[in-house]
Amino acid sequence: MTSQHSTNPDTKNQYNIPDIINDSENIDDFLSRFPGRKVVVVQGLGFVGAVMSIVCANADGEDYAVIGIDLPSPNSYWKICEINAGHFPIRSSDPNVGTYFENARRQGNFYATYDPYAFSKADVIIVDINLDVDKQNGDLNELLDYDVNLGGFRKAMESIGQHCREEVLVIVESTVPPGTCHQVVYPVIRKCLADRGLDSNKLLVGHSYERVMPGPDYVDSIKNFYRVYSGINEPSADATERFLRTFISTEKYPLTRLGNTNATEMAKVLENSYRAMNIAFIVEWSRFAEEAGVNLYEVVNAIRMRPTHSNIMFPGIGVGGYCLTKDALLASWSRVNLFGSTEKLLQSEKGIAINDLMPWYAFNFIKKQTGGTLQGKKVLILGVSYRSDVADTRYSPVEYLCRFLMKEQAIICLHDPFVGFWEEMSRQVPNNLPEVMSGEIEILVFATSHGEYRSNSEIYHYIETHPNTWVFDLVGVVPDEFIQNSRNQRIRVLGRGDVGK
Repeated sequence: MTSQHSTNPDTKNQYNIPDIINDSENIDDFLSRFPGRKVVVVQGLGFVGAVMSIVCANADGEDYAVIGIDLPSPNSYWKICEINAGHFPIRSSDPNVGTYFENARRQGNFYATYDPYAFSKADVIIVDINLDVDKQNGDLNELLDYDVNLGGFRKAMESIGQHCREEVLVIVESTVPPGTCHQVVYPVIRKCLADRGLDSNKLLVGHSYERVMPGPDYVDSIKNFYRVYSGINEPSADATERFLRTFISTEKYPLTRLGNTNATEMAKVLENSYRAMNIAFIVEWSRFAEEAGVNLYEVVNAIRMRPTHSNIMFPGIGVGGYCLTKDALLASWSRVNLFGSTEKLLQSEKGIAINDLMPWYAFNFIKKQTGGTLQGKKVLILGVSYRSDVADTRYSPVEYLCRFLMKEQAIICLHDPFVGFWEEMSRQVPNNLPEVMSGEIEILVFATSHGEYRSNSEIYHYIETHPNTWVFDLVGVVPDEFIQNSRNQRIRVLGRGDVGK
């Protein structure tokens, strides 16, 4: 299985959230087994924090005692219990995830808690919490309606400042609006320290954004990948560098230091905004190719032969995941609210708006081609995660496509080889392909480009033997040779105007 929280509702609901937030005795008992070791506390046990915790617990350059901390809430507390019971809360196709967790269990140097008392024991605190953007999809002719609320993030920093030691190193890995470390993290924690009568000048704050990629290279995207970092001052940057070198293979993947935390914060949102813009750019060309009878895939492949254009994107159903759907908005919000500009990053915002509407384009592509009502039609959706061969469904464009189809009163059937329970839709997702392909399917939709869908003979046998079934490839997964030779004349591919003409 690839990366996904074990979101079976039974797992989440089987643990009773404690009435009193007091786990200090267990924390002290855990740390008593590792006298003299440095203590790393990871704030947030999500997709990044949980794996970061086990990477630190397996660090080559230092023996750490690692504590992961999350909130005692219905969405988080179960992860704490699962970790301490010996079950890692994220399933992954990367065998290193299981190996690293088992090593940490054998060593006994990883503990999970909900008690901020853990911050008082930390030498290093790593911030891996979400900072979401509230947004409403609108019309492309209108400005995006969105808001960034730093209230929850600020509260998390206060929790650190109310408990941590004065000489602690706090490293923010979360994607944040540029200016956050200087204008929020550092002053908030310093004030808390001063209020406690401690020397706030000893506080060290660094920023080193994560580039975690769920999937087969999950651990390597932390341990064996390039890192950018900075500090609120030189001592902070130096301390951040020393810490990163203890678990990142810096001989092969050198660290890059930038001048200040504004720069590293900007680097993260800029690199993700660039990719989001690249995706948005191809949307209108997909429509053009469909109108002109052109195979945009072969056009893009021809252009990619030129080294300077090798990263031009293919057509698709849309953008998903935690980063590309919001990071440009964090930057635009920051420009106005933290740096006082009167101008937003309008082009970057427009890219997000275009990407948000891609599932709507895909839905209309299906509706237009079938030429009739979708009410009562049996639609099989192949793939619900936001990218190939992972089980991450956060902000998956398939969710929005399904909601459009459901509004038309289509009968939705689902399949995904990696996702067992789709949390955002509160639906079980069958993994047995023959089961979901039994009976008559009126519309078959390839929505995620999982490798299984490229080569599974059962799928293509069904398409060949059911010529009245509409087949919509929204992600370019169906082999071109099959399309050219198929007896089924109802195959359509997003971005391919040469098919079905």
